[in-house]
Amino acid sequence: MNSELPDSPLEWFALRVKPRTERVVTESLAGKCYETFLPLHTERRRWSDRVKTMQMPLFAGYVFCRFDVQHRLPILTTPGVLHVVSTGQIPQPIDDEEIESLRLLVESGLPVEPWPFHYVGQRIRIIGGPLAGTSGILQSVKSKNRLIVSISLLQRSVAVEVPESSAWPASA
Repeated sequence: MNSELPDSPLEWFALRVKPRTERVVTESLAGKCYETFLPLHTERRRWSDRVKTMQMPLFAGYVFCRFDVQHRLPILTTPGVLHVVSTGQIPQPIDDEEIESLRLLVESGLPVEPWPFHYVGQRIRIIGGPLAGTSGILQSVKSKNRLIVSISLLQRSVAVEVPESSAWPASA
């Protein structure tokens, strides 16, 4: 009796790729018959002599690919691929629903743009409004679009409410 293990199902994974190689990696993987997804958004770039509208990756440095995790060597040997996004040594699959939602969002024609993920305790910098240039620690999320930021002054803390659109993660 031949008791073969059933093939592992194909799952979506995020691949970390070298900077600015997202399109090349996507094409290479598609050439190897893998299902890939590179969500793009429209961005206006300004140079001294012109303004150009460009399609840029929504998640810079990442490409989504569907494959059997047990057979990932051809993926990892693709030029430009650094690694499969993992927790520890275990590659973390992404739900089909999340990929499909992202695909629908990008294909909807609505304006989409990258947005930082804020979490309590994170150091953020205010990039707009009267507090522009100030940095602090995110204390709480008051509502969908409002953040409470603690700013340390003279070994005291001052809490201020700022719009989420004005806050950006501070560089380490």
